[in-house]
Amino acid sequence: MSFRATVLTLYPEMFPGHLGVSLAGKALERGQWSIEAVQIRDFAEDKHRTVDDTPAGGGAGMVLKPDVLARAIDRVAADDDRPRLLMSPRGRPLTQERVRELAAGPGVVIVCGRFEGVDQRVIDTRNLEEVSLGDYILSGGEPAALVLLDAVVRILPGVMGNELSGVHESFEGGLLEHPHYTRPQVFEGHEIPAVLTSGNHGAIAKWREAEARKLTAERRPDLLERDPKSGSRSSD
Repeated sequence: MSFRATVLTLYPEMFPGHLGVSLAGKALERGQWSIEAVQIRDFAEDKHRTVDDTPAGGGAGMVLKPDVLARAIDRVAADDDRPRLLMSPRGRPLTQERVRELAAGPGVVIVCGRFEGVDQRVIDTRNLEEVSLGDYILSGGEPAALVLLDAVVRILPGVMGNELSGVHESFEGGLLEHPHYTRPQVFEGHEIPAVLTSGNHGAIAKWREAEARKLTAERRPDLLERDPKSGSRSSD
């Protein structure tokens, strides 16, 4: 069974985007995964195909209407056990652990928000899981959806040529990835660390872990708080 992604959006022309090229594109051609972009506006029932309205209580911007979006979700995901995701800056941060959970399933239904957001009632009644890529705002959910799908598709079985590429990288072991080097041996006066050309695989593994911990401590100390090997504990 291939991984099936359905994206609800006001801009279906944005898909598959970069996912139509490189390894993801080849996997798409082989049928290892599929993507369907559904135009939310097609489910508006007035002559102007209205999808948004002013926020209750006042305020700037517009809000996606619950009736239109609910019809769209019900049409594409009725009796469907795929997770229903809403790309939202107020959602839980996307993690590699969640990416792996999604990749192990049958697919996803992704709602791409626009304007000021989505009526809370459709989030509640259609069980939308709000997902965030980080503490910043995008113009809409489409770029975020593409990033999420990129993260998922690349680790689907058979997509990457070397399956170990998806294991030995940042976040898979709770740490940032160690530095990488390749030929030439000397570049602008800087040499490849001697341990990496020593042939001693045990020493290489220890060096890589030490470097990964050093980088993580400098750039993402919060990750070390979750790592049982670090000797520290989270305050949660």
